[in-house]
Amino acid sequence: MNQSTKAAVHTSAVAGNAQQIHLRAGGVSVLLSRPDGRIPAIAHWGADLGELTSHDARMVALSTESAQVANCPDAPMHVGVIPEPRWGWAGRPGLVGHRDGQAWAPDFSVQTTQFLPHAASDTAAQEVGDGFSEFGPGRLIVDVGSPDGIDLTITLELTPEGVVRAQSTVTNRIDGHYRLDDLSMTLPVPARATELQDFAGHWGQERRAQRAPFTVGLHLREGRKGRTGADAAHLMIAGESGFGFRHGEVWGLHTGFSGNHRTWAEREYSGHRTLGGGELLLPGEIVLGKDESYTTPWLYGAYGVGLDAQANRLHDWIRSRPQHPRRERPATLNVWEAVYFDHRLEKLQQLADLAARIGIERFVLDDGWFGSRRDDTSGLGDWTVSPEVWPNGLAPLVQHVTSLGMEFGLWFEPEMINVDSDLARAHPDWILSPEGRLPVSSRFQQVLDIGNPQAYEHVRNQMVRVLTDNDIAYIKWDHNRDLLEAGSSVDGAPGVHRQTLAAYRLMAELKERFPRLEIESCASGGGRVDLGVLEHTDRFWTSDCIDPAERQEMHRWTQQLVPPELMGSHVAAGHSHETGRLHTVNFRAGTALWGHFGVEWDLTQASEAELDELSEWVSLYKQHRGLLHHGRLVRPDQADPEWDVHGVVSADGHEAMFAVVCSGVSLTDPVGRLTLAGLDPNTLYTITDVTPAAEDAGFTAPSWWPNGATARGSVLQHAGFHTPNLRPDRIRLLHLSA
Repeated sequence: MNQSTKAAVHTSAVAGNAQQIHLRAGGVSVLLSRPDGRIPAIAHWGADLGELTSHDARMVALSTESAQVANCPDAPMHVGVIPEPRWGWAGRPGLVGHRDGQAWAPDFSVQTTQFLPHAASDTAAQEVGDGFSEFGPGRLIVDVGSPDGIDLTITLELTPEGVVRAQSTVTNRIDGHYRLDDLSMTLPVPARATELQDFAGHWGQERRAQRAPFTVGLHLREGRKGRTGADAAHLMIAGESGFGFRHGEVWGLHTGFSGNHRTWAEREYSGHRTLGGGELLLPGEIVLGKDESYTTPWLYGAYGVGLDAQANRLHDWIRSRPQHPRRERPATLNVWEAVYFDHRLEKLQQLADLAARIGIERFVLDDGWFGSRRDDTSGLGDWTVSPEVWPNGLAPLVQHVTSLGMEFGLWFEPEMINVDSDLARAHPDWILSPEGRLPVSSRFQQVLDIGNPQAYEHVRNQMVRVLTDNDIAYIKWDHNRDLLEAGSSVDGAPGVHRQTLAAYRLMAELKERFPRLEIESCASGGGRVDLGVLEHTDRFWTSDCIDPAERQEMHRWTQQLVPPELMGSHVAAGHSHETGRLHTVNFRAGTALWGHFGVEWDLTQASEAELDELSEWVSLYKQHRGLLHHGRLVRPDQADPEWDVHGVVSADGHEAMFAVVCSGVSLTDPVGRLTLAGLDPNTLYTITDVTPAAEDAGFTAPSWWPNGATARGSVLQHAGFHTPNLRPDRIRLLHLSA
């Protein structure tokens, strides 16, 4: 935290001899233990322990100390939030660095500890005697020093929503360089967390859940792509055996960084289980001179009873941020799958006319409008409107779109460059590469080194000119290749760290210059979905695959971290461009409804009946997006793998919407009863089927199916209702009102 921020918040000193510090907020407790001035360890992270006495706190801290067993250290092991071998820890260390082979094992001791209460806290920070302090939401800031001149500042925050945030800074205080290899932090989980879940994937198949036992050893997920990656861990979750959406305690950790990163789960011989994360630093990437510092990305920890509770805790925090988009998320049309690189004004105006007719509010022109960009082999880096395709500039299209009452959006890929471009011919030295050769090409492109101030200024100025000359409200910001062998054009050192921070800086600068501008994070689809880039963006593109059968699972797990209003979700063409499957408007639109709704379909090829049905879906989205984007996520665990129920419930429990989804043919027919969740058990709900085009031939209702039927929340949650007769890849929507 910088000094100006410190000065803006009331600071309360924690007693110097404090041994336990208890933070409570949002149904979560974090109890820290700090014996003998060591780096604090977390004795408890999880369910709220209630108001504790000093005796209670000491007992919790003592409960983490094991009996002395054969061949172990002669004192109880102390595993701080930055773990140290100094106190018996033989797992992954939190700090790895040296001064030419020296100062590689600093002897740290706490110098000062301060608590900064959350701005919204109703009570001032208070000190509790007997070496114990208890606080509400806020930040604990611990300054740690060592005789080697290596200092640490550790920040541990508990938000009002119960999300844990952790960050640390290392500073070199004396002459001579300190070479930093790793600075990471960990959060502990209890022994009853016996299963792990994280995520795998690839292009078009982002965030596929995978589970395994939490065995002894290290489950390490490294991202070495220079971007988050379609195969990123997303959330590393440890939980009780068999945990599900609505049951079982779970603890999860997310590394909020868009460059190289590590996230892991570790179980040691000692029984300690930890979740950890940090930036993955390349050799020589961080070398600190005197008084120079390095700060880690934020780590995010989320606890809950069931995956839904964990997800909603994260959603509540994300929605509380001051930069979170407040206005309703506009229904969007992106023209990529309608025209690809074939930009013709007449066709695009036709698309705009049809978009306005069905109620679209934002029109986005994708790749191909600039330089020599007629396909993906050339033009990246030349962010000037192509006179060949747009002899009168973008103005005729922009003015046509805005005259229809829609916003205009535009695609950029500012961090990339084609070798076949004017920029590469003028400045081949601005390409991230090892000395003497280019990295392997990917999608015919290389990476522009925006960590180089000259390259940064060039691309910024070109983007500013386009945004100044045209009425542009939205940028789709793409990033279509990995950063491999990304050597800095400034000094030849690895450049991923600088590149990532420069991308954040460029996004922030553009939003400062153009305050109403919104930015979508896209990276070969959903390859940059993390809470680091979310500090500067307003939406994620979930995946380049818009096949609704694939999107069902991608939506389910993307929302484990981010709320639906940030998740780009479009209605594809009937014949999927990615998988070749054929789907009805019902399944395509019914899947897209549950995010930031949009369309990516050549509407000039749609029939009148399809346009009319799509218009109904757009209208339904507009009518209910307040609920969809502010309600609490609900994903009841169902017994049949071919059926799914998911939805949202308003904060007061008075309104809800659920999707009943059939994805395949079940082993039994009929399947049986489905249940809802998240409702007020004592409320009587009126239930209405609001599915557009209700005459769908793929649907046969059971006798109870609602036309204004009523049922109590307890009945819907515990007794449930019989499945309708739905064909595979069909959706029905139920709206509930108190």
